[in-house]
Amino acid sequence: MKDEIRDFLISRRANVTPEQAGITAGGGERRVPGLRREEVAMLAGVSTDYYTKLERGKIASASDSVLGAIARALALDDIERAHLFDLARPTRSVVAPTAHTSQPLRESLQRMLDSMAVPAIAYDTRQDIVGANVLGRAMFVQMFESDRPNIARFTFLDPRAQTFYDDWELACSLNAAMLRFAVGRDPLSTDLTALIGELSTLSPSFRRHWADQDVHEHRSGRKVFHHPEVGDLEADYDVLEVPGEPGLSITTYTAAAGTATSEKFTLLASWAASQELTDESRPPHTTLG
Repeated sequence: MKDEIRDFLISRRANVTPEQAGITAGGGERRVPGLRREEVAMLAGVSTDYYTKLERGKIASASDSVLGAIARALALDDIERAHLFDLARPTRSVVAPTAHTSQPLRESLQRMLDSMAVPAIAYDTRQDIVGANVLGRAMFVQMFESDRPNIARFTFLDPRAQTFYDDWELACSLNAAMLRFAVGRDPLSTDLTALIGELSTLSPSFRRHWADQDVHEHRSGRKVFHHPEVGDLEADYDVLEVPGEPGLSITTYTAAAGTATSEKFTLLASWAASQELTDESRPPHTTLG
């Protein structure tokens, strides 16, 4: 955890220039990109020695006000700020599991997905897809060819991802950042550790993006996919958290009426029906209804 704290803080101060922080840069060549430790300390209102100790990992005793001051000094956004607090206040009560722990989606949630007229998928912090409706399965049909569909594994390890995502590099960056944020929330998860180890071993792209120390949480936005059957889909996504189901997220994909993507969703539904993407074709482990 000390390494995580050090690397995160160093990466964040490297992203802030003296000009952005309102500091007049002194003469001479700067040895580090971004802010120096003493400049962060000055902006946060703490001593350089104290900030240096925090950056070296001795952050557990720091008060919330000090952490907040550091977050402001480094111009952290709300996700980065939350990650800093997660690193400083790691969960002490989590019991590390010894095996994969993704659980099937409960029937009432699956019925909710099935009632939706737009593509929808449910996934956990490890990015295992644990539920979907027919349109969701059709939209991400390549992922569902695996007996244990996983968004991160598809993104980094399946060559088809490079053409499925309109901006594959951005998808990789956001995916790695989402996993880093998840690890900060649950540092004792052996499931997450195993996945990150697998991706680090097998994917140079993951190793590169993981080293950036970025954090991200999907909430809403727009993505463009190149579907192998119906062509380009430019869809708005919204991420819904499920009360009482820690770590479970449901993402829906929509398009405004009359748009090309809206019409292609209709084609996608017809194609899904022709392929019989029904309960009988779903992998047994997901129990999707």
